[in-house]
Amino acid sequence: MSRRGRAVVFLLLALIAAAAAAAIADGYGSRVARGYGPLRPVVVLDSGLPAGRRIGARQVGTALAVRRVPERFVPPGALASPAEALGMAPRAALPAGSYLLAAQLGAPRQRKGRRRGLGGGRRPVEIAVSGAGALLSAGPAPTGEKVDLVVTGEPSGPGPGRTYVAASGVPLLALRSDREGGESGEAAKATLGLTRRQALRLIAAESFARKVTILPGG
Repeated sequence: MSRRGRAVVFLLLALIAAAAAAAIADGYGSRVARGYGPLRPVVVLDSGLPAGRRIGARQVGTALAVRRVPERFVPPGALASPAEALGMAPRAALPAGSYLLAAQLGAPRQRKGRRRGLGGGRRPVEIAVSGAGALLSAGPAPTGEKVDLVVTGEPSGPGPGRTYVAASGVPLLALRSDREGGESGEAAKATLGLTRRQALRLIAAESFARKVTILPGG
């Protein structure tokens, strides 16, 4: 056989061997895919995350990465996209290289001592009140508005009891009808932003006065 003929034979044999190798590799890959399942995207930590700190857009773009792994190795609850973690916070410190699971995330921790909507030493206090119908008749309670609290005392003689304004212009935080306390919409529980002095005065009135009436603030 001539030199050229031998070269053609060798080329044909090389092509056959390459085709056989490709078929074997494809068959092996198919068996692996069948054994471990298809590839799935999962979120992996490129860097550690501290406990309680909110995950923002910066962490989504840097600390969280997406890898594709066989379905068999994906742990239950693993996130498939970094966007799913946006706004959440780790319940405990998470090391780099670990999967990010839904069960590891929760609401961010609030800073201690921070109170929204209250200032000047006010604290939320719940008081039983009358006259809530005027506030509830038009729809939901006007939370965030200012209200006045008027106390009517028990009469000490033949005349009516003393009536006075116990707290004026206090923020209304919540108001719910107390159906067991009287006519619907009249007796209610009001959560108010009160100073310590106002709270003590109204708690005493709630116990010993005839009624505490809530009125829209002027």
